[in-house]
Amino acid sequence: MSQQFLYKAMDNRGRIQQGQLDAHNASDLEARLERMGLDLIYFRAKKTRHFYSRKITRPDLITFTFHMEQLTRAGVPLLEGLNDLRDSLGQTRFREIVSNIIDNIEGGECLSDAMKHFPEAFDAVFVSLVRAGEESGNLSVVFKHLTESLKWQDELAAKTKKLLTYPAFVFTVIIGVLFFLMIYLVPQMISFIKGMGGELPLHTRILLSVSNFFVNYWYVVLSAPILTFILLKMSMKMSFKVRFNIDRLKLKLWIIGPILEKIILARFTNFFALLYGSGITVLDGLQITKGLAGNLVIEAAIQKVIDSIQEGTSIGDSFDQVRFFPPLVLRMVRIGEMTGELEAALNNVSYFYNREIKDSIEKIQTLIEPIMTVLLGAMLGWVMISVLGPIYDIISKFKYR
Repeated sequence: MSQQFLYKAMDNRGRIQQGQLDAHNASDLEARLERMGLDLIYFRAKKTRHFYSRKITRPDLITFTFHMEQLTRAGVPLLEGLNDLRDSLGQTRFREIVSNIIDNIEGGECLSDAMKHFPEAFDAVFVSLVRAGEESGNLSVVFKHLTESLKWQDELAAKTKKLLTYPAFVFTVIIGVLFFLMIYLVPQMISFIKGMGGELPLHTRILLSVSNFFVNYWYVVLSAPILTFILLKMSMKMSFKVRFNIDRLKLKLWIIGPILEKIILARFTNFFALLYGSGITVLDGLQITKGLAGNLVIEAAIQKVIDSIQEGTSIGDSFDQVRFFPPLVLRMVRIGEMTGELEAALNNVSYFYNREIKDSIEKIQTLIEPIMTVLLGAMLGWVMISVLGPIYDIISKFKYR
């Protein structure tokens, strides 16, 4: 049985490298490091084996799938291709994973089984597709599809990040301005108005109450969202019902909900098409993609489809009975089932949703700036009217005396 070792080693340029690696014993560790071009200096066994905290990035996987596609297409033996890939990588966690995959293959495992030991890098869809490619002899085609799928996910993630960056920045500015106004500016202006003997109108008294709350309980204002988030996370871990209701709420949120639903359905149809096109059965494909939905409501809907198909209902009728999937999905699934072109139909659905997601994100980006500007203007306007209104009344009284 292998275990984890922390090591310190030196490369052929004399540079010291540190990391952690799977090995059966010290000799095996030294041999594996030697294959990585490193000379062992020091090592010690790690107490726990569950050290996979460093997240494998999507660019790492894109590099891996593209490299493997080119090599398998060119007919390069698998081990030689993996060795070339390992040597081209820096001293990263992904290089250690590739090294372990090589060792596992040399130990008699196939590529998909070797990948299965590293779920933090290769999910169920990835492993299933590679296994299907091994069985059909079309590994290069599988890696090509995986590269395209990963690039699509990376592009979508970049667009989503871009969408959220500007609102997050503006929201932070608004919060900062709000605290400055309520804690510093408003109390001074209200004190000035009271000192001049002016009477405070209702909206000014409301502003004063809000300002006093910020001054006296600023820590509550800052900590309440954080504590609410932590409590919500804990509740979701402890209760399936809470997690299910939160996932349902996510799909119903104004503006965000429909986009999130489209993203999940686009991923579902894309992965399902990849699995089905690689020769994996409909039920197995649905079972695998169900776990990748990331939303319990959609997972439950997919499970109902699986149960219905197992009872003998056709694929199209099974999707229709759930009454969750949009008419487009139902229509395309029926057409694909009738014509025997289910993979093409699912790819069309994924393409449609991808276009809808892009259009929706672009529309939201054009709306965010004016919405944020209006919110900031409304807040500043309320403060100015509440503060300057009484001052203007006081000045007017002095003018006509």
